[in-house]
Amino acid sequence: MYLSTVSRPVTDPPTHGRTGRRLALVSGNVVALGTVSLITDVSAEMVAAVLPLYLVLGLQLSPVAFGVLDGVHTGATALLRVVGGFVADRFRRRKLVAGVGYALSAVAKLGLLLAGRSVPMIGAVIAVDRLGKGVRSAPRDALITLSTPPESLGRAFGVHRAMDSVGAFLGPLAAFAVLLAVGQSYDAVFVISFCVAALALVVLVLFVRERPPGAPVVGPDDPKVSVHEAFGLLRSRAVRRLLLAATLLGLATIGDGFVYLLLQRREDLGLRWFPLLAVGTSLAYLVLAAPLGVLADRIGRLPVVVGGYVALGATYLLLTGPVHGWPLLAVTLTLYGAFYAATDGVLIALAGPVLPPRLRTTGIALVQTGQALAYLVSSVLFGLAWQAWGPEHAVRAAAAVAAGVLVVTVLLLVSPSRLVTRKVPR
Repeated sequence: MYLSTVSRPVTDPPTHGRTGRRLALVSGNVVALGTVSLITDVSAEMVAAVLPLYLVLGLQLSPVAFGVLDGVHTGATALLRVVGGFVADRFRRRKLVAGVGYALSAVAKLGLLLAGRSVPMIGAVIAVDRLGKGVRSAPRDALITLSTPPESLGRAFGVHRAMDSVGAFLGPLAAFAVLLAVGQSYDAVFVISFCVAALALVVLVLFVRERPPGAPVVGPDDPKVSVHEAFGLLRSRAVRRLLLAATLLGLATIGDGFVYLLLQRREDLGLRWFPLLAVGTSLAYLVLAAPLGVLADRIGRLPVVVGGYVALGATYLLLTGPVHGWPLLAVTLTLYGAFYAATDGVLIALAGPVLPPRLRTTGIALVQTGQALAYLVSSVLFGLAWQAWGPEHAVRAAAAVAAGVLVVTVLLLVSPSRLVTRKVPR
């Protein structure tokens, strides 16, 4: 039974020629996927950088309404992540499923033009965009794990996320440049964003490989992954603990839009400078992602993830503290970028060895779905707390939730067998 492989690190691509692999930072497939993510994030962050302004200041949405839309931005289509992951595993077409996701997100940029000022239409378009991200994320991350020796997963995800954050760094700058050139024309941002997203799809088709070199050849007569087999993942104690921990960690995240709106209100920043807040976060993410990925391979991935959520809690506390001005902006955005660098790819690298290769995409999708659904709940609750208690009390409550969640997560993942805390054996 395959379930016996879930309780220990599973066999990934062969690690022969390990000395040579150490000299090469990551595989070509990881670089190609990183390039696709870089270009896609330029497109995505162009829109994300102006969306809070467009919704809250342009359309005059309340904090609760913004929280609902912000939650939809990540969580409303979360369950479809699992469907996409299962389809990718069953038909062994991870690249194709990822491509469908990238295409949906590209088309959604044009949908924002058609939505106009209709909040329900904007919500529907955002849901399509997030559907695209939900469908593509697990197949993409599964391709990374299947293109990388187990002992180098932290490095591979660190490099991929660093490339991804280059796009996240450039996207708000591009949006800032467009708004500077044409005034408050959000339509221009949406059109250019679509063109950039289409370029990423071309790179995916031309340069990403479905079956990386060294991966086992799967014959047409080999049994396909069944629904029963996929559900069998949840019978593994290690997988259940991992999924519960990931879901709880999602509850600790209130979302970029709220963090940047709080900073803008606290420091009374001019609207044209608002997109540059995301640039500061992305710069910290870009600088720290690869080093923290390497550190996770050396000292263990759980300590790095814990450190990331400590940085998130500190970010929340700074938003209500006595510090003001540029020191507040610099420290807050650096800590927020460090949170992403320490958690985004490292959590998936932590999960990879626990999941069997046949169900790698499905398992990663389960983890991402748990986080996304929790994020949806967190965004709505934070919006309600802001409206009921005011922003400062809401942020303090978020910091308290983050601290409690972190304690429970450590207790869940530091199990007697230490399945998800130890380094993968060499």
